[in-house]
Amino acid sequence: MSSVALGGLFLAFLLVLLAIRIPIAIAMLLTGIGGYVSISGWDPLLNYLKTVAYARYTVYDLSVIPLFLLMGQFASRGGLATGLFRAAAAMVGHWRGGLAISAIGSCAAFGAVCGSSVATAATMGQVALPELRRYKYSNSLAVGCLAAGGTLGILIPPSVVLVIYAILAQQNISTLFMAAFVPGILAVIGYMIAIAIYVRLFPDSGPAQERSSWKQRLQAQQGVWPVLLIFLVVLGGIYGGWFTPTEAAAIGTVGTGFFAFTLGKMRLAELKEVLLGTGVTTAMIFMILLGADVMNAFLAISQLPNFIAESISGAGLPPFLVLAGILVLYLILGCVMDTMSMILLTIPIFFPVIMGLDFYGLDQTEKAIWFGILALMVVEIGMVTPPLGMNVYVIAGMARDIPMRDAFRGIVPFLISDVVRVVILVLFPSITLCLVRWLT
Repeated sequence: MSSVALGGLFLAFLLVLLAIRIPIAIAMLLTGIGGYVSISGWDPLLNYLKTVAYARYTVYDLSVIPLFLLMGQFASRGGLATGLFRAAAAMVGHWRGGLAISAIGSCAAFGAVCGSSVATAATMGQVALPELRRYKYSNSLAVGCLAAGGTLGILIPPSVVLVIYAILAQQNISTLFMAAFVPGILAVIGYMIAIAIYVRLFPDSGPAQERSSWKQRLQAQQGVWPVLLIFLVVLGGIYGGWFTPTEAAAIGTVGTGFFAFTLGKMRLAELKEVLLGTGVTTAMIFMILLGADVMNAFLAISQLPNFIAESISGAGLPPFLVLAGILVLYLILGCVMDTMSMILLTIPIFFPVIMGLDFYGLDQTEKAIWFGILALMVVEIGMVTPPLGMNVYVIAGMARDIPMRDAFRGIVPFLISDVVRVVILVLFPSITLCLVRWLT
């Protein structure tokens, strides 16, 4: 059997392991080891394994992951989300659907200091869901807006998933953060428009609350400044060239921890839980990265990614048809896989394919950045699509009396907004690249 055929066979074996719920890190390790041995034997594999862990874990850029995770833990446990929601609700809560719009805005702001979709959904769900239900918002809209808003945690920089993509695709983390900013804002606007249309079609789904006085509005804004300050320092420092993403993450972590202790609900007793949660998540991600390295080494010697790229190029298919097929495949995978798994499994295969095609005359760097943002946009849709839809389950778990049917029905307007946004970004890559071109 040829090495390419073995590559395809073991890739199918990986999918079987995932289908029977083997953890993604173990599944990739088993696939990579089995495939490597089948092609090259045990001696080359053992020679590779003795250095791969050290080579992976001594990459300086990886230190940004635990720092951003710790920053998100401080923000989640420190009560910073409460002030964001109250400030937004005071400004627009008197609109029809205003509290749902406030939840979206709060998720976007919280995502700027969190970087995790599930953490954003869980934290904002604890703050906003009781208020949405108290003001008689429909179950569908309440769950839908918070589940969709949670995805902004990985769209609005900083984003842990985007860091992983940068490492896999060997791209600059700062540049990818810069490229994600405008599409992230576009996502926020699209969700708000979706809510505005939904509450006009179904007026009882999002009743307006009493208008706040200007004094109440100004008082409510006091809860915004800690998050705003952290956001400006972290991203302003990165884009201004004052410090690297890792240094920015360290500064943001210290600042978030300070505000969590002084202004929020953080106490020393909770610090252990925060550090443990960060450690567990970091270990999981690093183990997945090691599994991905072993599997990618196997794929490299099998020549499967090159074979796929050459086959597609040789088939003469229009580049946009290939891109559309990849994006649709992401949507399908998103129904059964989590975001991190999708990125780690698919980028080694899809990235060479995209790099070998021509889109609007983009150079290799711009193409890599544009595709990275498109992939990020599409995989986040998987966080709200059935049957997995992790964010939907997180929010629905906070209100167990809401049927899952109603929960997933509420996500439909936001899925429509997601699809429209992806189409716009495919047709107009300058939206993604405008800040990159302007600031670099």
